[in-house]
Amino acid sequence: MFITNFITTDLIALFVTLAVLFVSYWKWTYKYWQKRNVPYVQPQIPFGNLSNSFKGKEYIGVSLKNIYDKMKLEGSKHAGIYMFNKSIYFPIDLDFVRNIITKDFDHFVDRDFHSNKKEPLQGHLGNLEGTEWRNMRTKLTPAFTSGKMKMMFQVMAECQKDLLTKMHEECLKNKPIDIKDVLARFTTNVIGSCAFGLDCKALEDENSEFRNCGKQIFEETKFETFKRLLVMTFPNITAFFNIWTIRKHVVEFILHIVENTIEYREKNNTNRNDFLQQMIKLKNNPPRNPGEHDGKPLTLGEVVAQCFVFFAAGFETSSTLMSFALYELAKHQDIQEKLRVEINSVLDKHDKQITYDSIQDMKYLGQVVDETLRKHPPAPFLNRKCVKEYKVPGEDLVIEKGIGVMISVLGIHYDEEYYPNPTQFNPDHFSDENKNSRHNFAYLPFGEGPRNCIGMRFGLLLSKLGLACLIKNYKFSINKKTLEPLRYKKNGRVLAAEGEIWLNAQKI
Repeated sequence: MFITNFITTDLIALFVTLAVLFVSYWKWTYKYWQKRNVPYVQPQIPFGNLSNSFKGKEYIGVSLKNIYDKMKLEGSKHAGIYMFNKSIYFPIDLDFVRNIITKDFDHFVDRDFHSNKKEPLQGHLGNLEGTEWRNMRTKLTPAFTSGKMKMMFQVMAECQKDLLTKMHEECLKNKPIDIKDVLARFTTNVIGSCAFGLDCKALEDENSEFRNCGKQIFEETKFETFKRLLVMTFPNITAFFNIWTIRKHVVEFILHIVENTIEYREKNNTNRNDFLQQMIKLKNNPPRNPGEHDGKPLTLGEVVAQCFVFFAAGFETSSTLMSFALYELAKHQDIQEKLRVEINSVLDKHDKQITYDSIQDMKYLGQVVDETLRKHPPAPFLNRKCVKEYKVPGEDLVIEKGIGVMISVLGIHYDEEYYPNPTQFNPDHFSDENKNSRHNFAYLPFGEGPRNCIGMRFGLLLSKLGLACLIKNYKFSINKKTLEPLRYKKNGRVLAAEGEIWLNAQKI
């Protein structure tokens, strides 16, 4: 009995000592920005300034916007925040933002998105760093030129028929339409065809493997969101325990699809004008451009990883953009009608056909898309890492190598200094006059500079095609099943509406 009590007392003393050491260490790390005379938001042990995000109570993009609003109100040009005990630099002044992502890019080449390198599919462009990133970016850039987009457009346009068939079926049910699901199936078909040359049948088949795979990439549980944020913060520890952020059966599905398609094409000498074919060329016959990249062929693993991110990022962000656009148009019938008039007017000049050129002529459609991306950017923050010591211009501050950077896109997009009445959906924010009078970095849905979204042209083209097709043929209104005021889901990889967006559609 005496021995048991002695052991229990020792264990309690040990735990208390460890707890005191832990709290002391955390408090010491939380002095980082204070020591450097940088304005900061008081952190909370153990999650720092992102407690609500780690607890699954608030989407991380919303948490960062709240920090932006608080510090902007206090007149700060920049701030310091903490993710767990990790120090993060948080620029607010748009000149500081511009310097980081363009002017002084060589100091911030890498993203601070750490990944488990043992996890398949993680070797894609978004995760690569330094020389590896430069080489891959240079090799992939020719696949996303306006010329390549024009060549892919016909493949996109062919998917319109299935979209209209699906919409017709939904209307016949006389029930609210989960518009995000319809559009995600459409974009899955388009990406499947443009990326892999495959007919995914996501619009026809309710149980399409491709559609289910896509949903499982982006629909996270609270635990999965917490795990992903943990990997971002403690990459070495999570790599040691081989923690994956993508479900293993999703990884296996993508590996199987890409590897089998490549094997079939190479064995049968089959060629197709799609993204995968360009990756196969880079695997077998990489272009020799001395000084531009290393000239090495892509490995099969690298090809699969690039195809994965093209599929995942492409279908989800485009369907999210179109869903929010249709919500705003359903809420603002005058804007919807003005857009419909433009679409029909332009199509009258193009033999009633939605073509690559007719899409380019739809100026107001471009403004509607831009305003949707302002209000509801699928990627609500940008992430960078300081790769070499950086003196902040005009400030007595040196950012040390290894310090992460977070830029609140959502905060900037809702800043009254740049957008009067920012909560109002107003495509005139993107008239030529208003764009020219605004700071160039007040609009960042795709990032900016050398590390901007390489698939921007593709995503915009796909979204404009889908919207033009639907607005031409249907009038949309909001169904009462939609939760209003609109709120964002607390978990997930991109911004999404809580409870989904439910619309009524009437054939025109």
